[in-house]
Amino acid sequence: MTELILIFVATVLAENFVLTKFLGICPFLGVSNKIDSALSMGAAVTFVLVLTAAVTWFIQNLILAPFGIEYLQPVLFIIVIAALVQFVEMVIKKTSEALYSALGIYLPLITTNCCVMGLALFGVLREYSFIKNIVFGLGAGVGFTLALVIMAGIREKLKNADIPYAFKGSAMPLVTAGILSLIFFGFSGLIRL
Repeated sequence: MTELILIFVATVLAENFVLTKFLGICPFLGVSNKIDSALSMGAAVTFVLVLTAAVTWFIQNLILAPFGIEYLQPVLFIIVIAALVQFVEMVIKKTSEALYSALGIYLPLITTNCCVMGLALFGVLREYSFIKNIVFGLGAGVGFTLALVIMAGIREKLKNADIPYAFKGSAMPLVTAGILSLIFFGFSGLIRL
């Protein structure tokens, strides 16, 4: 149980996919204008990450490794991720048209989000058990959501701030992301996996 907690905390803080591994930057910068959109996108990505962790573990350990066809990993993992994202997109469209519109193009872009593929490949490289891989996926999703929500909160405050002209537009979110990255790099010595 302690090891599962360590994997979760390390993945959320010390190995945050967005702020320390720089995976998933496109939705991080694109959907972090409002906290509610950031939370919704974070929930969708978390759901996809946990499902991806489960399905890719089974594919790796029951199909690819036993038959010695690990070279098919990228192709099969991409197919699984695309199918899961399509499922999430259909569910969100049916349950909340407003949320579907708010997430816009970033929802189908989860398919090409390197955060999701990174999770699948890191899980294989670390040779996690099924439960550890699920916890790893959940931690990656919570870390992704945390990064999005923090960035959205800062960006909402900056809308009303008097910032220098040179930092207007895309400069301020990039500087903010850099500072957040430095903060999260401070957690890197906290837990090693």
